[in-house]
Amino acid sequence: MPYETEWLEFKHNKVDPEEIGEYCSALVNSALLCGKTTAYLIWGIDDETHDIIGTSFKPEQTKVGNEALENWLIRLLSPKINFYFFSITTQNKPVVVLELSAEISHPLQFKNQKYIRISSYKKKLSDYPAKEKALWRVFDRKSFEDNIAAEQVPDEQVLRLFDYPTYFDLLELPVPDGRAAILNALKEDKLIKSCEAGDWNITTLGAVLLAKNLADFPTLKRKALRIIHYKGNSRIETQREHLENKGYAVGFEGLIAYIMALIPTNEIIGTALRKTVPMYPELAVRELVANALTHQDFLISGTGPMVEIFDNRIEITSPGLPLVSTERFLDTPPKSRNEALASLMRRFGICEERGSGIDKVVSQTELYQLPAPIFEAVEEHTRIVLFAHRELKKMDKQDRVWACYLHACLRYVQRDYMTNSTLRERFAIDPKNSAMVSRIIRDSLDSGKIRCYDDSVGSKAKKYLPWWAI
Repeated sequence: MPYETEWLEFKHNKVDPEEIGEYCSALVNSALLCGKTTAYLIWGIDDETHDIIGTSFKPEQTKVGNEALENWLIRLLSPKINFYFFSITTQNKPVVVLELSAEISHPLQFKNQKYIRISSYKKKLSDYPAKEKALWRVFDRKSFEDNIAAEQVPDEQVLRLFDYPTYFDLLELPVPDGRAAILNALKEDKLIKSCEAGDWNITTLGAVLLAKNLADFPTLKRKALRIIHYKGNSRIETQREHLENKGYAVGFEGLIAYIMALIPTNEIIGTALRKTVPMYPELAVRELVANALTHQDFLISGTGPMVEIFDNRIEITSPGLPLVSTERFLDTPPKSRNEALASLMRRFGICEERGSGIDKVVSQTELYQLPAPIFEAVEEHTRIVLFAHRELKKMDKQDRVWACYLHACLRYVQRDYMTNSTLRERFAIDPKNSAMVSRIIRDSLDSGKIRCYDDSVGSKAKKYLPWWAI
């Protein structure tokens, strides 16, 4: 570089933790304005001549009070970002590079203060309202999928990092003849982009879908799906843990097969045969895992999607709060946090974009006579829980009311109504015990989860709607 830029700062030995924190904010916010995905603070360079002069700064040994510098920065920067200190030797002189990811959803703050670079000077962002407005406009049009996961990658390296044959298999297309044709197809789907410095930039979209190993991309390695199988119903004892490092699209079928092999089974006795079936319907598991991968908030750092398997339930968690109320998962028109990712997952036949995925999950749990799934928003995450089979008499009042509500929702989105008869079938209750169904409906009405469509008809002929239905 001929000079420092808004997203690049050179230092010699000066190590003031407060100033480093301010520079983190200023450099990242400026990188966003400049269309860069990464900012840099480098020690060991003369900022006038750009000669490599070396540095005595050792980040791993630097403390603020009794706290390590890196932990101190993590605690005081908001939102949390990915950053890395690299200590290297070049021309026989030590150099330290602080690499800062600019993949965030709002301006980076240090100690609740936002900074910006004006030329090569660090300033408070609040003193430059035009810059702040421009920065927010960047966030309005910024897509995580367009970010760069790897820069200036040669042709052969792109093909080494990607499982491109599976990509064409998923699209039911033959692999094109020749490297150039393959790369052009990847470019058409915005999985790679031409790099101004030559070769290719691999987009986040491409890496997260097609990577042979997500660990090859430092900003994405924490986004690999974790599968944890516990002994019993608590998290006290782990039986096995697996990290699925393949890209979401190329690794999806193997991932589902691995999960289904771990979940408990039920034995069903038919008229002539006895057979063992999975405790949870595979279609429901597929839909929920696909949703967790596709609709997560990739900008939340330090966390990724997770599947936890217990004896009595399976919990599927993804980063990011839901975009709609958890009570309205069945009826709300589809919304996607990652539109390009969702579109490609649909083309691959992995994910629904029509918003019918949760309908299938609820329908399948009813078919398998399972308790109703629950949907939770917890600490910047969305969690969905499927429960193992439990007899109606062992369900508490809250379980029955929630199952009744979801049944009413499912009937409504099918342009139908819940009745005493349909709820009896849902719970597999004998007709002679229809009073049990009436009690569940009464409890659901009292809780405000459902309402009666027409009070003028008899109790057994009454139709019911979810509380929000018109």
